[in-house]
Amino acid sequence: METAIDWRNGANGRAFAASFSGGKDSALALYQAMKHGTAIGLIVMLEEEGRRSRSHGMPTALIQAQADSIGLPVYMAAASWSDYEARFLDLLAEAKQQGAEALVTGDIELTDYGCWQDEVSRKAGLLLGMPLWEMDHREAVEAFIDLGFVSVVVTVNLALGMREDDLGRALTHDFVNELAARGIDPCGEGGEFHTTVIDGPIFKHPIPVRRLESVKHGDYAFLPLELDKP
Repeated sequence: METAIDWRNGANGRAFAASFSGGKDSALALYQAMKHGTAIGLIVMLEEEGRRSRSHGMPTALIQAQADSIGLPVYMAAASWSDYEARFLDLLAEAKQQGAEALVTGDIELTDYGCWQDEVSRKAGLLLGMPLWEMDHREAVEAFIDLGFVSVVVTVNLALGMREDDLGRALTHDFVNELAARGIDPCGEGGEFHTTVIDGPIFKHPIPVRRLESVKHGDYAFLPLELDKP
């Protein structure tokens, strides 16, 4: 099987499926990959009950609204941590049947456990494209903002310098400067925060959302969002 030596270019000129969290990194990676390849669809893993995404806790209606605005089908599967990889591989197989040649992810750097993304893409017989791979963290988030993406902070880790009143804030250059001054990675790569993207150059129209009451759980605080239907 052909392999992608340079992960940043693994999907160039190819049909691909994108692992999609609905947050800034996956949206920016999708934008970059769509400039050079053909998107087949979005892959989203859900929590066991199948009502929210596992990565950012987004309701499925909001995920579907993002996919509809982008103009791509979305492949979703509910999974526990014990069968996560098996269900993820099922979705990759489905995307491959639809013509996908590569998996695109928004990863910037690896965890201490190595490249799981490379492992599963190889198992699925797909190339791996990571357009943001080894990108400077601040450069990545500033590129995201400069492109016109709009995102909302929906999860904060209070033990890592984030505050509950950061919930609901838009990711702007001023906020990036503030985070850096507070000693926080403005890309949130250490798990400091997560975002939900509601508009940008890959969207045909903004995603209307309604903000619910924030919730605290241990070191984390969450801002639940719902699709705001007219």
